[in-house]
Amino acid sequence: MIAYRPTAAFAFAHPAHVIAFGFGAGLAPRAPGTVGTLAAWPFAWALGAAIPPALLVLLAGLFFALGVWACGVTGRRLGVADHGGMVWDEMVAFLLLVAVLPRALDWQAAGFVLFRAFDIAKPWPIRELEHRFRGGFGVMFDDLLAAGYTLLVLAALKRLLG
Repeated sequence: MIAYRPTAAFAFAHPAHVIAFGFGAGLAPRAPGTVGTLAAWPFAWALGAAIPPALLVLLAGLFFALGVWACGVTGRRLGVADHGGMVWDEMVAFLLLVAVLPRALDWQAAGFVLFRAFDIAKPWPIRELEHRFRGGFGVMFDDLLAAGYTLLVLAALKRLLG
């Protein structure tokens, strides 16, 4: 739940805020995490076509580090460590998923739906680790776990369905 709804003026007042709010995607009045993930999808798709998966994973790692800084700064300025409008964590985690998943639309769509479900539900141990790790790292880390759960489920489905 979003306790405080930042304005566009706040989101674009500092480079860390611009990044944390996903270049404005996090300002969506409803489901900003889903909007941020949707905004990341075409960017990730285009990058996936242009660079090899290993390089895309490396880029996601760099974006993760950038997100630790940006979400840490923005969370402190908002007074809410993991504000719902900070969507860079979803964007980076989904970029990582796109780097690993087959480029077929059905796999990408399944990855999107499962990732959002795991990010929202936060099954064990995601919720516990979200509370253990603070600051920008905590904001970014729980979404990596949701992406990991997504990959596990999709790998199991691929194995079962052949």
